[in-house]
Amino acid sequence: MRTLSARHARRIALTAMGFGRERPARDVRRDVRHFRRVVDTVDIVQLDSVNVLARAHELPFWSRIGPHDRAARDRWLWRSGAQYEGWIHVASLSSVDVWPLLHHRRAETPVWKQIREVEESHPGYLDAVLAEIGMHGPRSIRSLDDPGERTGPWWGMPKGRLALDYLATRGDLVIHHRTPTFVAVYDLPERVIPPSAREAEVPPLEQAREQLLLRAAAAHGIGTAADLADHHRLVTRDVRPALARLVAGGLLEEVRVRGWGDEPVYRHPEAGAARSYPARTLLSPFDPLVWRRERALRLFDFHYRIEIYVPEPKRVYGYYVLPFLLGEDVVARVDLKADRQSGRLLVRSAFAEDGVDRAHVARELAAELADLGAWLEVPEVVVENRGDLASPLAAAVG
Repeated sequence: MRTLSARHARRIALTAMGFGRERPARDVRRDVRHFRRVVDTVDIVQLDSVNVLARAHELPFWSRIGPHDRAARDRWLWRSGAQYEGWIHVASLSSVDVWPLLHHRRAETPVWKQIREVEESHPGYLDAVLAEIGMHGPRSIRSLDDPGERTGPWWGMPKGRLALDYLATRGDLVIHHRTPTFVAVYDLPERVIPPSAREAEVPPLEQAREQLLLRAAAAHGIGTAADLADHHRLVTRDVRPALARLVAGGLLEEVRVRGWGDEPVYRHPEAGAARSYPARTLLSPFDPLVWRRERALRLFDFHYRIEIYVPEPKRVYGYYVLPFLLGEDVVARVDLKADRQSGRLLVRSAFAEDGVDRAHVARELAAELADLGAWLEVPEVVVENRGDLASPLAAAVG
C-alpha cells in the first residue's frame, strides 16, 4: 500500500476540484461549456438562501471560471435538463444521472411529523397540492390556491411549504426553477427530469452506493470513507463494504497519507496532481473543497467554522467568512458583504493565516476583491479595521 505525503494529497484534491488550471482569460466569453465544466468538476453545487454576498451556488462558478453572466448560468442550471435540484448533499444541484442512484433515498422518506399534523387537520391536502400542480403547471408557495398562513420570513413553514418540500423530498415533485429572489417553483418530475434519467433502471442499493462513491472520489480526488460518504450525505458505516469492493475491483486505490492517521484513504485512479496551482480566489463556505470542515483541516491545516448562527459578540472572524485560496494554500479569511444599495463591497474583517507574507497576500486579495466586486456590481471595495490583515489590505486596495 502506498503512503503519500500530505502535500501530495492536497495537490490531488486541488487538481480534482479544478484548481490546477487557470481561469479563462478575461477576454473569453463564458458560456455553457464553462458552466458544464464546473458542474462536471465539482459534481454537486450546494444551495443556500443567504445572500449577504452572493447565493452559495454562484461562488463555485466564480472560483473556477471568474466573471460570467449570472442569469445565463442560472437559466442553464435549472432549465437545461442537464441537472436537477434535490436533497443530494443537503439542498443542491447535480447531474440528472444521479436521479436513479438516489431512488432509494426518496423511496425511504419517512412521513414527517408535521405532515401527519397537516393531513390530520386538512385531510387530502397533499393530494390536492399534487393535483393542482398536475393540472395547472409549476407552482411556488406563493401561487398555491391554499398555501396556508405565513409563519415568518420566506413564509416560514405553513402547510403549503411543508407539502411542497415533503413531496419533493419523496420525489413526487421536483423543483422546476428558482425565481430571481430564489423562491422555489415546483413541478411534476415528468416535466422536469428527462426520460433518460427518469426511466433509467434503478440499481440495487449497494450498486447505487458504489456509483455514488465513485462520483465522490472523482470529484474530490482523494478522501477518507467519511469524506466520500459526505459528498452525497451517505452514512459512513454503510459505505465501507462498498469501498472495499471498489478497491478489490481496482476502481479505487487504498492509500495512506502521512499526518492523516491510520484510517484508510481512497484515491480515484484517474486523480493526479497538476504541475502548477495558479489559483487566486475566494471560496464559498459551501464549496466542495472546504464544505467538510474536518477535511479542510487535514488538507490545509485550516480550522474553519461558519459563524452565521453564532451570536455576534461571540463570533471570532465574522458573519459570512470566505477562505482565500492562493496557489495551493489557504492564506487568509475575510468577512464580506455586498452593499448593493451603495455599490460597495464591504470587508468587515480580514485575517491572515499563520506564517504568510501579509503584504503579498494583501496585494493578491485586493486584486481578487476588485474583480469580485466588479462582477457583483459593487465595485467600491471598503476595508473596515478589523483583523490582522485589515491594515495591509486597506493599503493595497487604496
